[in-house]
Amino acid sequence: MHPDDTAPIPAAAVSAAPPASAVPAGPTEDAEPAEPAGPPGTGLTEDQADLRDAVRSFLAGRPGAPWGRFARELGVAGLAVPEEYGGAGCGPAEQAVVCEELGRVLSPHPYLATAVLAVEALRAAADPEAMARLLPAIADGSRTATVLLPGDADLVLSRGRLTGTAPCALDGEVVLAFAGDELVEAAPSSRTPLTTLDQTRPLVALSFDAVPVRPAGDGAVRDRVRDAGVACLAAEQVGGAAACLEAAVEHALRRHQFGRPIGSFQAVKHKLADLLLLVESARSAALAAVRALPSEFPVAAAIAGSYCTEAYLAAAGENIQIHGGTGVTWEHPAHRHLKRAAADAQLFGPPQAHRARLAAAAGL
Repeated sequence: MHPDDTAPIPAAAVSAAPPASAVPAGPTEDAEPAEPAGPPGTGLTEDQADLRDAVRSFLAGRPGAPWGRFARELGVAGLAVPEEYGGAGCGPAEQAVVCEELGRVLSPHPYLATAVLAVEALRAAADPEAMARLLPAIADGSRTATVLLPGDADLVLSRGRLTGTAPCALDGEVVLAFAGDELVEAAPSSRTPLTTLDQTRPLVALSFDAVPVRPAGDGAVRDRVRDAGVACLAAEQVGGAAACLEAAVEHALRRHQFGRPIGSFQAVKHKLADLLLLVESARSAALAAVRALPSEFPVAAAIAGSYCTEAYLAAAGENIQIHGGTGVTWEHPAHRHLKRAAADAQLFGPPQAHRARLAAAAGL
């Protein structure tokens, strides 16, 4: 992924940027909804809280379940798929609930690529034939998909054939690519799995040797698709950061030194208190992004991408520090969150790239 290719934000959107704690409507709504009436302190509606509990229970009880079973039994792959194509017709707020739970357990499920990027690309590009062809199989979990965004691949579309390479892409059976002014579906000539720092999120190198393509819609929606990915990745990062905080607190209560739990020492208390503030602030930023109005979405996504990325990196690092020597061993899971956090920081661009978008939009 290439961080410098993050698209600029329209200047008019900056003045409408919501605070991190705001709870505006989703990107497909025209009016702001009422404050969520779910469990206090969660920022979720009752339905969203039930969805969170169902996903968390499934992941805890069947950690090795394949994607098809996860998608089919919970119906999560089709959350944002329109009902006429077999989905639930929900929005990014519900997708974010699933992403946060997947991030907590470092799940390898291709939810971000398939249920977020691919579904958003097909919905936004609005090609009826492509949606009818691809969305039902995505919704029922029988096919996975991925999207090649501008900057992620060097592609040339000429006379209905695609040529080029994508050196590092999220994996998926169906490949959608933004090439020129079009969104197309293409079968790669080769697909090479990559050995990466974070082995919980499979990445591949794809090549296209003048392969025929099928139109999938208007390529002008590329920025919207990227922002959807950034916002849902932010929710994943919040889940990972929350898991790091919980692990650090549990260890601080259990580990004794000088006859006392190390959590009773002021320095450790301060670390954990700062970490709690960081995680909850990140959650507010992620919630604001997935509930932003369309005009505010680019700014809200950039804020979430910047803040949540750094929050996850900090939480993963502090978790290792509080665990001490145990935290740096291969046998302990703490290192896996640090690897995921570092890899996530490059997926749609580092925090600096997101802040550069905000600065450019503000004329700074």
